[in-house]
Amino acid sequence: MQGRDLTLLLDAAEAAGAIALKYFQKDVDTWNKGGGQGPVTQADLEIDQMLHAELLGARPDFGWLSEETEDDHERLEHDTVFIVDPIDGTRSFINGHENFATAMAIVEKGVVRDAVVHCPVKQLTYWASAGQGAFLNGARIHHNGAKDVRGARILAAEAQMKSSHWKDQAPPIERHFRSSLAYRLCLVAQGRFDGMITLRNTWEWDVAAGDLICREAGVRVSDRAKSVPIYNQEKPALAGMVAAAPKLHDGLSKYLK
Repeated sequence: MQGRDLTLLLDAAEAAGAIALKYFQKDVDTWNKGGGQGPVTQADLEIDQMLHAELLGARPDFGWLSEETEDDHERLEHDTVFIVDPIDGTRSFINGHENFATAMAIVEKGVVRDAVVHCPVKQLTYWASAGQGAFLNGARIHHNGAKDVRGARILAAEAQMKSSHWKDQAPPIERHFRSSLAYRLCLVAQGRFDGMITLRNTWEWDVAAGDLICREAGVRVSDRAKSVPIYNQEKPALAGMVAAAPKLHDGLSKYLK
């Protein structure tokens, strides 16, 4: 049974998807945010404004953290916070590729308790609530039980395989890629891939929702230092993320510096 907060996120995800599809594969206005932050589009901003109005309109006592809203740290005064990425995988969206998502999480005292990742072109909606399991389009999902590092099908950008990230050498995995970090995490939760690695500092809005969906699917999730991620930090960034079935996570972690 869905709680009221999860239902709120699911309804907002459908509305966000409708906006994204309105602009998908169209000549959408695009800017570069500068400072290495990448591009943003009219669609990102319109979704952000809609989510801000709908979510905070329904839960005015919650804090707010979004990739596309200037962070004023007022959120730190709240025990419960929305963490939102209006379009995760904006480059894919701009290029007309389908691997982008809207990711939304509700975090309470540093821990994610409700999460939705919606991929509108693919018509995929992943969700989870703490202690209630993880779901894709209404069907329960679980990791695939992968154990062996050698040949493991891991979602990771090419830069993550540089030897500087690893004790002696990169693990002997089979690397795959999807542009959205949130979607990558959900694919691991679904069991389509064995694990996901990103070793650069990672914004909370990219991974908060996928973190809970993974955990509720039995996936082990940590940062690159093997610590459990804590959300709504003053600087909302994590020390990377490693997500995999528990035994595979142990094996991958042995390669990390």
